[in-house]
Amino acid sequence: MRAKRITGLWCLAAVAVAALTGCASPPEQSQGVGGKNLTIGLAYIPNIQFAPFYLAESLGYYRDAGLTITLRHHALAEDVFGALTAGREDVVYAGGDEMLQARTQSVPVVNVATLYGRYPVSLMVREDSPIRTPADLRGRNIGVPGPFGETYFALLALLQSANLTTSDLTVTNIGFTQVAALAGGKVDGVIGYLNNEAVQFKEMRLAVRTITLADVLNPLPLVSNGLGVAQSVLAANPADIKTFVAVTLRAIEETIANPQQALDISKRYVPGLEDPAKAAGAKAVLDATIPLWRTHQGRMGSNDPDTWRAMADFMNAYQLIPNPVDATQAYTNDYLPT
Repeated sequence: MRAKRITGLWCLAAVAVAALTGCASPPEQSQGVGGKNLTIGLAYIPNIQFAPFYLAESLGYYRDAGLTITLRHHALAEDVFGALTAGREDVVYAGGDEMLQARTQSVPVVNVATLYGRYPVSLMVREDSPIRTPADLRGRNIGVPGPFGETYFALLALLQSANLTTSDLTVTNIGFTQVAALAGGKVDGVIGYLNNEAVQFKEMRLAVRTITLADVLNPLPLVSNGLGVAQSVLAANPADIKTFVAVTLRAIEETIANPQQALDISKRYVPGLEDPAKAAGAKAVLDATIPLWRTHQGRMGSNDPDTWRAMADFMNAYQLIPNPVDATQAYTNDYLPT
């Protein structure tokens, strides 16, 4: 799971946009008073994309709901589900695709709320590129960090939508250099994040078009970032998990409604944001993240059965999981606010 983890959205932000959010040691742990202790596993670096968690802790929403919350940033080389399986974390922020993979490796994690209603990875090409649909990828050179992770999954899904395979084009492993590779003309397109590489292209005033999975696929064959909980924690503390989910979703809604407040609060948690230039960069990332939360299908946090079923079929077909898995066991909507 480690190779998969270090391709995730948070790590891309650390590697590629460190100047936007600041790379430093994690902030102080966040402690409330009273109620059940819950430790929440986030990425290994504080990031503006976690603003709703920071907001809920800072404004006392978790405490007022009777919870004592610790926001824990993982170590760089730590397996994303390691602390969860070891009982050191109760909830982990991870992709639904990661959770499905983990379940095939005997990690009993369940997605209790999908926070992104839109898969955040897309194909990015220059504005004047002749590539306008996935079918136009035939014969082209497309850059990805490597044959793993969300960026590679998204490429496979785009190719599937056009009945293409990786043998129909050149797939170049470029590491986390998508921006430089496309700007320098080394590839015809790259797979990157709407709230990372796309933001960087805009900052450097390079006109780029994006082709997202939602543009060409319905249902989507991938599930993005959500809250994963060990089955043992759900069995022992169902009411606390339901409360945590409700408060976190409230904080996301408040972040959407008042991003400047969320940005100001995040300065306590994300090193470097007192610098106006870095704060402006973080604001751009937050502005690009808000539509990913806002476009959720159905009610916020809900898991769509069709998408999970399509993802299980997709990942099995491309041998991204070692054996078929029952997707209905990997998610639930029972812990969403009623």
